Parts: sequence; structure tokens; C-alpha cells
Amino acid sequence: MRKKILFYAPSQEKLAKELVDENLGLSMGEISWGKFPDTFPKLKILNSEKLADTDVIFLADFHNCDQIFRQLAAIYSFPSHGVNSIKVFLSYFSTGTMDRISEPGEVVTSKTLARMLSIIPPASCPPQIYIFDIHALQELHYFSDKVRVHELTGIHSLKEYLNEIFFHDPLSLPISIAFPDEGAYKRFRQYFEGYDLIICEKRRQGKKRIITIKEGEPKGKRICMVDDLILSGATLLGCAEVLKNEGAVSVGAYATHAVFPSKNWQDFREAGVSLYLTDSCPVTIAEIRNDPAMQPEDMEVISLAPAIAKEIFRNGN
Repeated sequence: MRKKILFYAPSQEKLAKELVDENLGLSMGEISWGKFPDTFPKLKILNSEKLADTDVIFLADFHNCDQIFRQLAAIYSFPSHGVNSIKVFLSYFSTGTMDRISEPGEVVTSKTLARMLSIIPPASCPPQIYIFDIHALQELHYFSDKVRVHELTGIHSLKEYLNEIFFHDPLSLPISIAFPDEGAYKRFRQYFEGYDLIICEKRRQGKKRIITIKEGEPKGKRICMVDDLILSGATLLGCAEVLKNEGAVSVGAYATHAVFPSKNWQDFREAGVSLYLTDSCPVTIAEIRNDPAMQPEDMEVISLAPAIAKEIFRNGN
């Protein structure tokens, strides 16, 4: 088996160490992420002479434009060092909410980012890109055939976490799954066969947004709402209020991507809604953990490390 070397964006250091500490046979690579006086990146892949015929894995985090530029610069350089293969794990596709044109002149930035990832220089085989719960599935078609794109989901990690809770407390109420809208239901229902399901829906009444329960009974149940990401959180919070008013014993909210551009995670604490989040947005997760107003019981972080490790070693590659 070829040597596998794991590189990572600075914000992904915790996840990288978690993968290496699992003793999976991964070696940690190092990149110097410096800057010139004019703020442009000054990058160096350390010990690059040892990369020949290795399999390179890169944990990316494109949470802002500066990060995108310097990480792509590093990724593009790997083939020049003779690597055998490149796997890029971009857990959160950060332009995913800009996936279509609704008014003339708008720019579909998700397609732009897909193009930038599609021109990663090939090694001995096409570069592979792994994305968890991309916001709009059609965005997978924005990539060229020169790269192989894999759409993964954090739902399996959530289910393992929920099963662990029930295993340690078998006398507790089973968990029902609620979807905040029809879109989330259509996308994620396939993963929850055998679960009690509740579907919410939202409609506009003038300037108001009305949320109701379309299907299912929340009374007397522990409920976990499921969606791909949290931006403002308004829909999830609205659903939680309705579910509680209809008699739910407790309500939590799962999202693969904790984006929170307005940093309003305290709204969930104030509403009595526990957060179940993956570490796909590590900068946000760190900010929530460091917020003195947030208590440990307000948020559970579900690591994507096992899911990533599985893909790194799939089919022995």
C-alpha cells in the first residue's frame, strides 16, 4: 500500500489530528501558511521531496475567499511533486446557496467554485473531491469530467450518535425525526426508514411566514429536526416552536453545516433547542464552543472523521 500523507487547512488541524491519532497508517504533512507584506500567500509544502508516488489527502475549509485562494494554490501544487493521487475533502461547499439565477445579472458562484476545483492538475489518476450534503444536488453537475466528485452525507454519523444515546439509555423515549420543509423530507427521508417521521411546511401569508405540521404527531415525543445547514435558523426555530406547542417533550436540531453567518446560535439556546452539528464548519464550531453564554449541553459536535476515514481507505485505495 502506498504511503498516505494527510495535509490540512489551518482550521482543520483538530480533524486532521483526530484522523492521524486513529492509527490508520496516515502520515501528517505540513504546509507553511505564511504571508508576504502585501498579504498575498507565502506558501511552502515542507519535505516536498518525499511526496513522490504517495497518496495525498487534503482537508479543505473554504470559509472565506482568502482561504479558498491559498488552499487551491497548495492543492494545485501537489501533482508537480510526483504524487500518485489527490483526495480533497471539502466538507462544506461554501457557495452552495448561490446555485441558480433568479434575476438577470446574478452570478452563480457555486458554478465558479466548481470550475476552480475542476482544474486541479491530474496526478496518476483524476483528482477526487468529497463534499458532505451539498446544498443543491444539481451543483454536482457543475464540475467537469476531469475530476471525480463524491457526495457524502453526515446523516449516517447522526444516526450512529442517536443509536449510541438510545443504547446507553434504553428506557428513554425513542427519537422522532422532523423535517422543517418538504425539501428536507424528500432529500433525507431515505435515511430514516423505520423512524417516526414528522413533516413541517411553511407558507407565506402576506409578509408573515406561517409554519404548520403537515404530517405526523409530535405530542409526547422527543424530536430531532434534520436539515443540511443552518443560516439564520429561522425555519428550524419556527418549527421547534410549533412542535413544542403541539406537545413535544423536547426538540433538538441537527444540521451537517453550522454556518451561522450572523453568529446567532444563542437563539437556539434561548428557545430550548439543543444543537447537533458536525464539524464541517470548524471555525464556527470553535466560536460556539468559546461563547461563554453557551453551555456544554447546548451543543453536541458529531465528528466527520469516521466517515472521512472510510472514504480514504475505500477499496483499499
